[in-house]
Parts: sequence; C-alpha cells; structure tokens
Amino acid sequence: MSIVIEKVETNKQLNQFIQFQIDLYKGNPNFVIPLKSFEKGTLDKTKNPAFDHCQAEYWIAKKDGKIVGRIAGIIHGEEIKENPVARFGWIDFTEDYEVFEALMNTAKNWAIENNLKGLHGPLGFTDLDFEGCLISGFDHLATQATIYNYPYYKDFFERYGFEKACDWVEIRGNIPAEMPRRLERSASIIANRFNLKAKKFKKNKELLKYAPGVFDVLNKAYSHLYGYYPLTEKQIDYYVDQYFGFVRREYVSIIVNEEDEVIGFALSLPSFSKALNKAKGSLFPFGFIHVLKALKGNDDMDLFLIGVDPEYQKLGANVLIFEQMFQAYIKNGVKTAATGPMLMDNHNVLNLWNEYDTNNDITRRCFIKMFENE
Repeated sequence: MSIVIEKVETNKQLNQFIQFQIDLYKGNPNFVIPLKSFEKGTLDKTKNPAFDHCQAEYWIAKKDGKIVGRIAGIIHGEEIKENPVARFGWIDFTEDYEVFEALMNTAKNWAIENNLKGLHGPLGFTDLDFEGCLISGFDHLATQATIYNYPYYKDFFERYGFEKACDWVEIRGNIPAEMPRRLERSASIIANRFNLKAKKFKKNKELLKYAPGVFDVLNKAYSHLYGYYPLTEKQIDYYVDQYFGFVRREYVSIIVNEEDEVIGFALSLPSFSKALNKAKGSLFPFGFIHVLKALKGNDDMDLFLIGVDPEYQKLGANVLIFEQMFQAYIKNGVKTAATGPMLMDNHNVLNLWNEYDTNNDITRRCFIKMFENE
C-alpha cells in the first residue's frame, strides 16, 4: 500500500500527531510520555509566542489507514536571515524507510517552496524545546526535557544523506554524600573577591523578581550555541509562567552581583520521568498526583538549565552555582543528577564535572542536509 501524507489542519489531527509518539513507544521502559497539554500548547499557533517570528506545518503519514509517522517543519524567521534552512522536529516513524523518506520529502519540498536550501534537526522553535536525535545511551531513562528515539533513526537520517551538524552530550552523576571542602572553600573566596552572592528565598513568589534576569543571562550565555536565537520578551514571559510556577525554590540557584543583578543561575527539577509515565500523558483526573509526589519526594534530580553571564564566566561564578546546588541536593537526600544536553565541544562547561562521579555515554545529534549537494 502507498504512503499517504496528511497535513495537520484540525484539532483531531493535532491530537493524533501528539498521540502517535506515545503509541510508537508503548512498553519501552526508557521513553518518557510527554504531557499532551504541554505538547499541544507548544504546537498551537495561537498560544506559543514563537509564532510571532516562526512558521510551521505538521504532517502525519498513513499506511493502510494507520498512522505510521509524523514530522513538523519549522521556519525560524531570525535563523533564515543568516542561514537559509528550515528546521524539522517532532519526527517519529515506524521502522520503515519508505515512511521516513515520504515524511522527509514532504518537509524538503515545503522548504524549497519557501526558497530555502536545506533542512536541519531535530530542532524545535527554541533551544528549550525537544531537540537532537539520540545516537547513544539507549538503555538510559530519558529526562522530561529530552527526546528518546529508537536506534534505527540515526541509520535512516544517514541513508537519506544527512550529515552531522553538532552533537550534544548529557552527563549523569552521583551526588557526593558530603559537601566537597574544595568547592566550599573556592565558593567563599570567589564570592568575597568579586562581591557575588547566592540568593536565598523563603517563598517561591520571591523568585519571580529574578526570573527576567535569568532569561537575560540565558540569552547572553547561549548566544553562540548552535541553533540558539535570543528569546523575545513575550517568550520570556511564556517560559516564566511555564517553569517558575511549580519549581521548588531550594533547587533554583541564582547568583547576583553587588547591584543585585542576576549574573548566573541554575534551574533544577526533581525528575518527573517515572511520574509522567504513570500519568500517561495527562495530569487529570489522577496524573497530577504522581507529579506532586515526584516534586515533593525524589532522590533523582534533573539539571534543566544553567548559565553564567559571559562577563563573569572567567571569574568562577559557576563555582557558586555548584556549591549552592550541592547544598540543596545533600540536604534533601538527592542521590543522582542528570544534565540537559550540552554541546560536545563546550569544554568549559563539560570540564566542570570532571572531578565528580559521572558518566557521559548519552549522545544526541543534530543533522543537516543542503539540497544543493544532491
């Protein structure tokens, strides 16, 4: 039977687009079921402020009347000013190369119709969306913020002619039982020498004052990273609502200078991976119970975001972040921590973990294909 590609144009189709991934990985112990409402909000052109400067189309592939694949095509308005390529993301497919080829040809033709010269991905609208095809570490449980995919994905990308654009690595490690004296001593010296301070908060709402500063630092610190474009004020407001509404304040590290300006931060979240799988993609009617339990009592931590203003990176501000994080982790009995994806060549960040008990065998890749090379 031939493969039929349908453009997602109705609410029913969008629900099918989201549900396909969940069905594809049913029973896989390392896949984390995303919250359907979160996915829908990201893909909704009326809700996600990224659509102020992005275009997107979504497609599903059917074979014998059954959905066998999906893909999103994204045109980032800022990106194409300097790099005439479209993004693809939210790509999943059965182990059938013809399905993959049909999906990718659809995205390619759409890019060409929009006068673009290539495709790269998996990427989202921003660096805070799911990105990167998993190419090693398939036996690890994914975090709530990362993609899990089958090993055959990489083979299909390469067969189609995609090449490596960049690689990210994730670090998983054990938290020390006691605060490392060297870290504590270094943090004290740096804080006193450069008039830096790790903020302490009594209530979560006190964090909100510093939330815009956190994303300002994020824009500065990530500006040189592959595929990153500064978040707009509307996007910052959007992400503040998403992330600062349910964090535990002790797991947020905010470092300020003597003017009380944010110069460094880290945002940790208790791992929701197992809780989200129990919730099966929905907070209601009972899924929220599993998420609340994970938020309150959890010895696994996900280090979701970390950044330091470039002006302070060489002053050791990151040491204060690590010291504050480890204080909270040790006090609350956290045993393990997992980072988000970090660029393989970002040695300044990767080297921070060298003295701790870690492994980095989880790797994901962004692929690129320029049509002129065909």
